Amino acid sequence: MAEVVLKGVVKRFGKVEVVHGVDLEFHDKEFIVLVGPSGCGKSTILRMIAGLEKITKGDIFIDEVLINDVAPKDRGIAMVFQNYALYPHMNVFNNMSFGLKLSKKPMEEIKQRVQEVAEILELDDYLQRKPHELSGGQRQRVAMGRAMVRKPSIFLFDEPLSNLDAKLRTQMRTEIKLLHQKVQSTIIYVTHDQVEAMTLADRIVVMNNGFIEQVGKPIEIFERPANTFVAGFIGSPPMNLVPAKLTMVDTGLHLEFNEKLRVPIPEKPDAGIREGMDVVMGNRTEDFAIDNEVNGFPEGWKVEGTVKVVEPLGGETNMHMDMQGVRFIARSEGRRIIRVG
Repeated sequence: MAEVVLKGVVKRFGKVEVVHGVDLEFHDKEFIVLVGPSGCGKSTILRMIAGLEKITKGDIFIDEVLINDVAPKDRGIAMVFQNYALYPHMNVFNNMSFGLKLSKKPMEEIKQRVQEVAEILELDDYLQRKPHELSGGQRQRVAMGRAMVRKPSIFLFDEPLSNLDAKLRTQMRTEIKLLHQKVQSTIIYVTHDQVEAMTLADRIVVMNNGFIEQVGKPIEIFERPANTFVAGFIGSPPMNLVPAKLTMVDTGLHLEFNEKLRVPIPEKPDAGIREGMDVVMGNRTEDFAIDNEVNGFPEGWKVEGTVKVVEPLGGETNMHMDMQGVRFIARSEGRRIIRVG
């Protein structure tokens, strides 16, 4: 079992507080991702769990044992850093096996573990090379391999894929997920890339400015963001967020964006929603229907727009639209030829 619990955790650097009273539970064998913009406190939380940063206030427990003052080496944790943290004088094999040798594992077991992980990470042809003979992506894979061979109960990943090219990032996401399914360890993963968060996580923790904005399953956060920050951060492209005013016409409440654009509210409004309120409308790019796809939609939802920018992506196309003076991003599925104008 490997459960991690944070209770009221605060971190200050001098007089600057960067983590504000965080309460979090990481469940046994869970893959949980901390995601947010640079400087939001996610890596600081990871380093406090690892014991690399002192906690200013609060408590951290692993399997109900308080670990505030437990040395990093005694926490049963393996961490993968963004900047590799490899020993420059050791070759790949010795870097990956270093922790196992300190634990006095039998050499045959060490060789077997290193070889298995090297094959997964496509490093089996590089085991005799030193870090300066590797590319940045290869060095990061060695750092991942060093953690993987230890088979810890808890993995901490601090943006491990940020230095890899796009193709290898996609491949490594799959390998990390397969690794989790195989070893069934608890994984706490930090990234600023919301695509990584959505594809890897059992649960996502969205952070901003040292606070937790929302915790939930990826689909919950995507479909029901807690606030405009989460709505604008999760999703690629992000959710359209457009200011509007609630106005009443004969058919009921409408969203009025400007003098030219007004649309009816598609669902029964929540309690407290009333005429005259200033609101923000949020809708995903895929919620739009284009041209012949609009059959069956109420007339009030059909709006003419001008395509300003086209972003073809193969199986789908993103369109930056001007709809009566209001800008939206819409997505069309399939291979369609869409032109500006």
